[in-house]
Amino acid sequence: MPKTAIKTDRYTKIGVVGAGAWGTALALAAAWAGARVSLWARESEVVDSVRRHRQNATFLPGVQLPQSIRATGDLVEAAQNEALLLAAPAQHLRTVLRHLRPAVSPGTPIALCAKGIELGSGKLLTEVLAEEVPACATAILSGPSFARDVAAGLPTAVTIAGPMAVAQKLQASLSHAAFRPYASDDVVGVALGGAAKNVYAIGCGIVSGMGLGESARAALLARSFAELIRLGEALGARRDTLMGLSGLGDLVLTATSPTSRNFSFGLSLGKGHTRAELDRKGHPLAEGVATAPALVARAKKERIELPIAEAVADVLSGALALDAAIPRLMSRPLTKE
Repeated sequence: MPKTAIKTDRYTKIGVVGAGAWGTALALAAAWAGARVSLWARESEVVDSVRRHRQNATFLPGVQLPQSIRATGDLVEAAQNEALLLAAPAQHLRTVLRHLRPAVSPGTPIALCAKGIELGSGKLLTEVLAEEVPACATAILSGPSFARDVAAGLPTAVTIAGPMAVAQKLQASLSHAAFRPYASDDVVGVALGGAAKNVYAIGCGIVSGMGLGESARAALLARSFAELIRLGEALGARRDTLMGLSGLGDLVLTATSPTSRNFSFGLSLGKGHTRAELDRKGHPLAEGVATAPALVARAKKERIELPIAEAVADVLSGALALDAAIPRLMSRPLTKE
């Protein structure tokens, strides 16, 4: 176990809403940093597993959880903490927030730990949070990180964005020898970087699955990042944020590793598997599937062209065949880089 960090100005009682692999790993990080943690799970079997066996056998098997993590199926109990880490899937976020809202005290920091853009509205998750729980302190945690690495105590760095005083206090509350959060006040940049990279990771997976080579994947990765920068600047994100952990760093990890659910999803598509096969119950969630059309819709609203994201969204919807996707991208007018 990583050495516990001792901080003077930090949250000592933290609620984690969502006990999937990522939520459980974050609960571990908070516990190792010295906090008492309430881990809320929708599934009764997860609550029972943590209470009886000190592990989340369903989503993070084999990882022992300390006594400072208490599992609960009561959302109100989880909300009665100094700060909340919300790890619910992006497309379920609004529903979870509506259940949370009556139990959250005004000013409570809520740090979003999922990545995505809301379907239908095209809103960043931080915008959804601000609408549903306007009295909270909006924050977001994102960066190049896999739940297994965090739970194993492997070195991991992320960004926490919010009002700077809140971001710094969350930073102190989660920091330990192997988990290093960096504080930022660029909420838009962190939210967008974490969401968009999943879409581009699917695209990079498709290229790899089709056997188009490392050079093609590198080119796609670079041009994807250029798209992210364009949209980010239109939304008011800072370029240095997008070039940091929660933008470029997360994109590189997610778009190159078979451990990434989004890259693996694209890889399977590129190898000829169908959406129906990959969408079957039990297949790991790839947030980029739902985010792709939402990202494209938001970009169109801002009058920003995202040809790569549009191609990925069209492949996912069935509007564009795989063998037509790459030629469509490569036939774009030649311009300066």
